[in-house]
Amino acid sequence: METVFEEPDEESRPKVTSLRERMALDQGAQVNFPFSILFSTILYCGEAASALYMFEIYRNNNDIFWMSFTIGFIVVGVVLDQVTLMFFYKDSTRNKAVLLFAHILLLGPIVRCLQTIINYQKVLKKLTQVKKGSQVSIKRRKMMMEREIVHSIHGVFVQCKAFKYMSIIQAFLGSIPQLTFQLYITLTIREWPLERALLMTFSLMSVTYGAIHCNILAIQIKYDNNNIKLHPIEFICIMIWRCLEITSRVVTLVLFATSLKLKSLPFLLITFSISLLAPWLEFWTSGAHLPSNTTKKFNPVGTVLILIVITLLYAAINFSCWSAVKLQLSNEEVIDKTQKWGHRTLHYSIRLLENVTMILVFKFLGGKSLLNCCDSLIATQLIITYLLSIGFMLLFYQYLHPGWSGKALSEHTENEPEPM
Repeated sequence: METVFEEPDEESRPKVTSLRERMALDQGAQVNFPFSILFSTILYCGEAASALYMFEIYRNNNDIFWMSFTIGFIVVGVVLDQVTLMFFYKDSTRNKAVLLFAHILLLGPIVRCLQTIINYQKVLKKLTQVKKGSQVSIKRRKMMMEREIVHSIHGVFVQCKAFKYMSIIQAFLGSIPQLTFQLYITLTIREWPLERALLMTFSLMSVTYGAIHCNILAIQIKYDNNNIKLHPIEFICIMIWRCLEITSRVVTLVLFATSLKLKSLPFLLITFSISLLAPWLEFWTSGAHLPSNTTKKFNPVGTVLILIVITLLYAAINFSCWSAVKLQLSNEEVIDKTQKWGHRTLHYSIRLLENVTMILVFKFLGGKSLLNCCDSLIATQLIITYLLSIGFMLLFYQYLHPGWSGKALSEHTENEPEPM
């Protein structure tokens, strides 16, 4: 799932050429195929294609309301994907025009995925050439090839990083609204066609994958951007935790909304606004200034706009699941690296209370009118599902977290405190 090469620190920039060369050549066997980029691209294509197909079905059936929201959510998602890839990746001069045209056609992720796979094949070929000709090649020619290899590996690394952010933004600003809306349609008209089920499956996979990346990025931030490779049992635990958490949350929100219709909007807006405004209230009450590392790159207006976008994404993540980090606008790095248990406990306590409240509203006001099965059974299953997700979360952080396991971050865990 992770990148193929670890980017060196900025402080070691004067020695970076020789260091990268040694690491690229001595550890050439560790250059892995960028599966994360390929999987992100497959999710992007699958969700977009299934959404367009559902759009065509709604249009043929003259369902203008369903059609408008379906195409609206997918357009927002794919446009944000293009912007994210262009923002986090500095294109080379020779490819800039081609990539820009691809992004205009909304094909940016596909073109970049193919580009990364081609670069990966070139890296393998060059590494083979260096190993075979290392004893007979001229030293200067060998050094030039080594630097070219390092440059290609670094390009793949940057591309993987950009796709990680794209997966998160696509998941929580495009896929989660789409999943919620399609489930709302299903419960409203009581039909479950294969096409809509396919769209909801891709959306659920996208949201779960984005939530997993939230966990990975949180670990990387905590341990100074080190390369993280989750073991199978760790990945399975996170996947089950996130899938249960997101599924129970989305179903609860939809049942609540279908029970009260427009009367549910004030509660949902207040819940979302609390997550959106909480970081800014904490920033204003602390009397701190804007992060200096951000103001150096942008003017004050641009800095505020960037922080607003980050806060919007943070609120969207927290609305459906735990973000795995705490946004702290007064911090120079914007993200709080301590990741205390108090923040985690507060989030899940509030979300559990909200879910129970919405489930009770569904049970007493709309259960029998929505589903043909026992509403008490549905309510109980949703609460148990969310509690199970909390259980898997505790299991991961108590026993499987790389910081405690000592498998992925052994150089950082020597001085770590014991887990709670």
